[in-house]
Amino acid sequence: IGGSISILKTAGPDLDQMVIDSEAGVKAAFGENPKRVYAELKKLPSTRMGIAALLRQALIDAQDYEMKKRKDETDGEILERDLGMELLVRLLNREIPLRAHAHRADDLLTALRIAKEFNLDIVLEHGTEAGKLIPLLIKEKVPVVVGPSFANRAKVEMKEIGWKTAVDLAEAGVMVALITDHSCTPIQYLSLCAAMTVRYGLPWDKALETITINPAKIMKLDRRLGSLEPGKDADFAVFDGDPFHYLTRTRRTYVNGMLAWQG
Repeated sequence: IGGSISILKTAGPDLDQMVIDSEAGVKAAFGENPKRVYAELKKLPSTRMGIAALLRQALIDAQDYEMKKRKDETDGEILERDLGMELLVRLLNREIPLRAHAHRADDLLTALRIAKEFNLDIVLEHGTEAGKLIPLLIKEKVPVVVGPSFANRAKVEMKEIGWKTAVDLAEAGVMVALITDHSCTPIQYLSLCAAMTVRYGLPWDKALETITINPAKIMKLDRRLGSLEPGKDADFAVFDGDPFHYLTRTRRTYVNGMLAWQG
């Protein structure tokens, strides 16, 4: 369990005003990353079973913490605060989502199974083999943030990496957004990632949605971000051509309606 997620803009007068949501979710990893890291430390979780067990236990501990807190409040006692538990209580109350790092289909299923067990709001991240789970993803209305598809197959669990994953998911009706997993693929190549989905069959407008309105919807910020509409924040870029063409240059970037960068 990596910790809490913050959402912020890349321009503003100071950091406080750049932050949109300082506690927007909980990041948790499944698969090879935690296995590798903790196996080297000779501690849990060093197996896929251990990863699932640790997350389940953390959520059970958070349930117990919340029950004890309510009892202590009723009894007029003060429970010593645990910020980690308080974050997980918010997760259990569906105030924030679990953002689950997973590539392989079995890891994606484990994340979905735990989310269902504890009634969590969940977003799948990376989702290299998510194409194998399309009927389930549609049934459960689970969004998938796909990427980094420009990366190499650095791990066995990424052997099926490719652009068709995002295309197949989007065409089937799954809510899809793209990520570069910066610095795995530098963030400035996000538009090229969307362009590659067009190359593999996704309509241009649907590809644009994967890096604009869809991520805004997944973050539940589409009332402010993701499209140009009256009343929204007016975050947009001006290009000298098709934003998906590799020769196109960004000329201006606006954040909150103010010029933030000019080339």
